[in-house]
Amino acid sequence: MNQNNPTNENFDKDIEGCLKVLNEGGLILYPTDTIWGIGCDPTNASAVEKIFALKKRSDKKAMIVLMADERDVLQYVANPDLRVFDYLNQLGKPTTVIYEGAIGLAPNLTADDATVAIRICYDLFCRHLIKRFRKPLVSTSANISGMPASKTFAEIPQEIRKGVDFVVEYRQKDTKATAASSIIKWNRDGTVTVIRE
Repeated sequence: MNQNNPTNENFDKDIEGCLKVLNEGGLILYPTDTIWGIGCDPTNASAVEKIFALKKRSDKKAMIVLMADERDVLQYVANPDLRVFDYLNQLGKPTTVIYEGAIGLAPNLTADDATVAIRICYDLFCRHLIKRFRKPLVSTSANISGMPASKTFAEIPQEIRKGVDFVVEYRQKDTKATAASSIIKWNRDGTVTVIRE
C-alpha cells in the first residue's frame, strides 16, 4: 500500500481512536516516520508520567515531540533560530532537533535546562493526527527502557501493547525494518552538535 495514498479502511478509524484517547489523557501506540512510538498529549503532565511508568524509564530522560510543520515549532520554542529550518530541508532524512527555550509543554517532558527535542514529521498518518489534534505528539520508542527499539510492529513487546489505551492498526503489517531518527542540537551560534547519526 502506498503510504502517501492510504486505502486502508482502518486509517480514519485509527485517527478517531487516537483523538479520543489523546483528549482523555491516555497513551497511543502508533507508526511514525521512523520507528513505532508511544504517544500522548505533550501538554498533559500526567499523560507524560504514564509513559515514563510504562517504559520503566527515568523522568530525567527527555522524550521527542513530533510536530507537523515549522509553525508548530514557533509556538512551542521561544525565539528559535530560523536557520535551522533551512538546515533540516537540506538533510532529506528524519532529524530530531534539540532546541533551547521550550514553552507550553508539560514540565516533565522538557529537560532540566528547558531544552526540548522536536522533529517535524512528514509521515502521512502523523501529520493527519497532529493537525486533527491541534497539538504536537509525544513520541518515544515502543520498548522498555534499556531494551532495543522495535524495528517493526511485530517486535513490540506485549507489555507495551497492553500498557497503552489504543493501538493503531494502520501499517502494522509493514515488514520493512525502520530506524530511529538522527538527533542534533542546534546551538545559539548557529553551529550543530550531532548527538546521534
